Amino acid sequence: MPTFPSSQTVQLRILATSDLHMNLTAYDYYTDRRELTIGLTRTADLIRKARSEVQDGLVLLVDNGDSVQGTPLGDWAVAQHPERHVLMQAFDFLGYDAIGLGNHDFGFGLDVLDRIMQQAPCPVQCSNARKSTGPQVWQEHTIVRRKVEIQGHAHELAIGIFSVLPPQTAKWEAHKLAAAVQIDDILDCARRKVAELHELGCDIVVALAHTGFGPAQDTPGMENALVPLAAIDGVDAIAAGHSHMVFPGPKDETSEYIDADRGLVHSTPAAMPGAAGSHLGVIDLTVGTVPDGRWQVLHGHAQVRSVSTEATGEDAALKQLLATGHTETLRRVAEPVGQVQQHMHSYFSFCGYDRGLAFVAAAQTAGLRPFLKDTDYRDCPMLSAVSPSKFGGRAGPRFFTDVPAGEICLRHVTDLNVFPDEMMAVAVTGSQIEDWLEMSAGVFNRMIPGQRCDLLASDRAGHNFDVLHGLTYRIDLSQPARFGADGALLHPSARRVREIRFEGQPLDAEQTFVVALNNYRANGGGHFPFAGRATRVPLPILPLQDLVKNYVTAGPHSGTMFERPFRLSPVAGALAVMRTGHKAWQHLDDITEFAPNIAGEDEAGFLLIHLTL
Repeated sequence: MPTFPSSQTVQLRILATSDLHMNLTAYDYYTDRRELTIGLTRTADLIRKARSEVQDGLVLLVDNGDSVQGTPLGDWAVAQHPERHVLMQAFDFLGYDAIGLGNHDFGFGLDVLDRIMQQAPCPVQCSNARKSTGPQVWQEHTIVRRKVEIQGHAHELAIGIFSVLPPQTAKWEAHKLAAAVQIDDILDCARRKVAELHELGCDIVVALAHTGFGPAQDTPGMENALVPLAAIDGVDAIAAGHSHMVFPGPKDETSEYIDADRGLVHSTPAAMPGAAGSHLGVIDLTVGTVPDGRWQVLHGHAQVRSVSTEATGEDAALKQLLATGHTETLRRVAEPVGQVQQHMHSYFSFCGYDRGLAFVAAAQTAGLRPFLKDTDYRDCPMLSAVSPSKFGGRAGPRFFTDVPAGEICLRHVTDLNVFPDEMMAVAVTGSQIEDWLEMSAGVFNRMIPGQRCDLLASDRAGHNFDVLHGLTYRIDLSQPARFGADGALLHPSARRVREIRFEGQPLDAEQTFVVALNNYRANGGGHFPFAGRATRVPLPILPLQDLVKNYVTAGPHSGTMFERPFRLSPVAGALAVMRTGHKAWQHLDDITEFAPNIAGEDEAGFLLIHLTL
């Protein structure tokens, strides 16, 4: 029992991980090399050091979801059914006190999620999600009770923990969940749980909030609700996540509701520890008693610590615990699957011809074609929509697809499409395709003649840049975006996408097309305006990675690849700044049309390339 001989206060330190995505080892299975900027084995060293700093206080260790899916190690663990899932072994080893769920944790389906979470060494909660029927492996909240002694008197501190995730999860994972899970609004749930936990006698309330920064205003159904969540009276600390941001971080600016220096949002300590084990969130609360004997938070602050610091080591014991899974994963991803004739990479996905996207698009079309021949859609023209799955962004400068020509292995297949998506198909009209492409083009900033500007908008995700293969079109970045990130129509008269052609002819607004796409987009992910009006084409379950693997094995495919779908239209005097991976310099011949000029690197380690538009 911790003792506090000369103080009426208690230090409570909350350590938080989030969005691990099964990056348990300091290893990149896609490039087959060690990677010292990620991995729970390195985060574990930060956890140990952060614990050791608290001599006379309490420490809680929590995870904020999106942990079970995201690397070949996770795929191996699900496929091979080890006696105990390696993630739960790691959480047990490190002594986690509570686990929250994220949207990607549902990606393997409820049966797999139940099997994994039943092995958890601590309570699992998801307060705003509930199963329609039958028992559920997660609970609505957890109350952690800790004994402390102050001036010879024993006291108990009751810490209530609840967890929320985006309500859109039910839509994104509809192909796996159907109507089996209902998910409530984040903020409505949070208010209810705060009141309930206080009624149950909790002194402190901690939110495991799998949600990121978004609008400050409280609106129904928010995906990123961190700011209004922090304004709810009674929430004492927030472990945030979902958007893979680091908060507080070097780019943070103090605003009317954010104090980045102290890690406060609406005066509530909050930490968002990046992704893949890159950071550890550290929230420190000073808790004291009030005259009626109750505890309350007197003050607090938050910080994040990076595994990239020179002082960070790798936990040898945890590494040994994971050794079997790591070795088996390496063996599995090294299995050869076939030959490809061209180098495929995603360094220039937003300006050039991404052969990896074209390859996945061709695999989707090949997989879809047999299921249309005996249907009403057999004579409809087919298109294939693919978006980058590794494009840098918040995952950092190492996170790009890079598949060499020649013999490729299973790890290269997953490098082309990292998520366990399923292929689906929709029937849409030419006019719906126009809006689809306009929404995709929203990932770009508007370019102003004579000025320099980042190519990509900071409020858009790269995985929402759908490239529709089978068409050709131009994107005019001198125009404003037609749609906002939420799918709302911003500029009705704006049209960035021009000269859309199918088989050399202008796109017919009334013609029906069948488009192959992934389940995320088909289920409404990314707020694309076509999703609610498209007709779903019935298909069996078709795992996308299996389609790509089979397509590689059946090769060669040089004659069946799609031609380059889009080009950026010239904007006189505009200079676009592209952030990409360091190996991009080896492929500059792919984008000679932009007279690329390497301009060093930014503070995050991305290679900066200036493009003349």
